[in-house]
Amino acid sequence: MRGDPVRGHLDGLLLAALEDGPLHGYAIITAVQQRSAGTLELRTGTVYPALNRLERAGLLRSSWESVGERRRRCYALTDAGRRALADERTAWREFTSAIGSVLDPARAPRPAT
Repeated sequence: MRGDPVRGHLDGLLLAALEDGPLHGYAIITAVQQRSAGTLELRTGTVYPALNRLERAGLLRSSWESVGERRRRCYALTDAGRRALADERTAWREFTSAIGSVLDPARAPRPAT
């Protein structure tokens, strides 16, 4: 699944990938792909600008780390990022519940009469 289905949820996906600890950009992409069983494929051209935007917003912090001869930027959640992730999860649950009520009306809660 690429492109439009992920749009609008990218921030939450990136924040969730960093919940267990700092990762560099490619590891974030890999984490999302693995956690989605290969369904979600994020492109570097989408991920890195989003990581920079999230960092500017104070939801992430980054630092440079050296691995052998290579340097890579690692990202970690800030306290504000953890709160934003919790908000994203709440919004996601509300959204999927509402959509589920429409697509699968048999499972929708019945109004009190």
